[in-house]
Amino acid sequence: MITVALVFGFIKIALLLIAVLAVLILVHEAGHFVTAKLVGMRVDEFGFGYPPRVWAKKIGNTQYSINALPFGGFVKIYGEDATEESVANENESAAPAPEGAQGAPSGAGASALSPSATSRAFVGKSRLAQSAVLLAGVTMNLILAWILVVSALAVGVPNVIVPNEIVPANSFSIAIDAVLPHSPASIAGLQKNDIITSARAKNSSWKGQSPSTFTSFVSSQVNEPIVLTILRGNTVRTITAQPKMHVSKKYPNRAMLGFSFTPLGTVPLSLGESISQGTTLTLQLVSATAIGLGKFFWHIFTFSANFSKVAGPVGIAGAVSTAASQGIGDLFFLVAVISINLAIINLLPIPALDGGRLLFVLIEAVKRRPISARITNTINTISFALLIILMVVITVHDIFRIVS
Repeated sequence: MITVALVFGFIKIALLLIAVLAVLILVHEAGHFVTAKLVGMRVDEFGFGYPPRVWAKKIGNTQYSINALPFGGFVKIYGEDATEESVANENESAAPAPEGAQGAPSGAGASALSPSATSRAFVGKSRLAQSAVLLAGVTMNLILAWILVVSALAVGVPNVIVPNEIVPANSFSIAIDAVLPHSPASIAGLQKNDIITSARAKNSSWKGQSPSTFTSFVSSQVNEPIVLTILRGNTVRTITAQPKMHVSKKYPNRAMLGFSFTPLGTVPLSLGESISQGTTLTLQLVSATAIGLGKFFWHIFTFSANFSKVAGPVGIAGAVSTAASQGIGDLFFLVAVISINLAIINLLPIPALDGGRLLFVLIEAVKRRPISARITNTINTISFALLIILMVVITVHDIFRIVS
């Protein structure tokens, strides 16, 4: 039965996911927008969300709009999906005839206007300027990822801590290293790498004070069930276990659950340490993500892709919700990883993505003439359809993984 709490939970996750995706895509599009303006391109529209349109206001040559579907944004650059010839022809047909030249042929007075208008079109700019605009979105996503990683380290993310770090830690949890066979922990279903965030018994509870307080809490609950809140992967679960005596030969008279653990804590770093370690960590994440995505797409082309480790919108929603529940540092770090993935995926030489459009620009630079608009539009449409199919497959897999 669906409860009100469950409905509100779904709404909360959906809003959080929309907010995350909106920020990531808006930052990406803002990169295109600002760079296009800087190189002198005419930007016809900068929109938040996708149509239908809710509100719009034109400032200068650019219309700024708010749209009904809040899943990011878009930038419409004049002449972006055209050739130089088509833009010039458009300008000539739209230009008014000069005074006193009513009998002049169509477009006769356009020669003074066309070059100026064409020069502000995407296709009217140099290949270098076009490349800069296409790369700007990816660059902004990588910069955002770096800022988020540095911020995550500054506020603190869960990490292995030593005894002298327990006091300054903002939060505390324990990660299970090993579970004794046939122990109360094993019988209850606890596993290696489970992270225990809190525990409660009939008359007392424990929530991240220190390793010693957890051990004391468990040993005081002889034959009393303990409800443990754990994080397993991206899922929060509750498991009930009952401590017993004689679990350990070393401590036969102490009530135990029967597992070893490592203390985890959230210890903020200084600004200098955050920048230094955050830069290194961001570069490592970019490298690891590029290698991982490269292998994944190679497996797609060889029909050996494993979708079990790939998350679509549903999987990302669950991961974002879990990270948010663990703290702002975890959320920052996860969004940084998603931003890096978005940047590298957009760099892939696939038509309909920035990397594919950049490839067309490079081909045109080598050929010294534009590619036919009909060819580019056809390739972009087919590629976009294939990407949508891939996203649907991953989303369906997400749903089946949750249901099972």
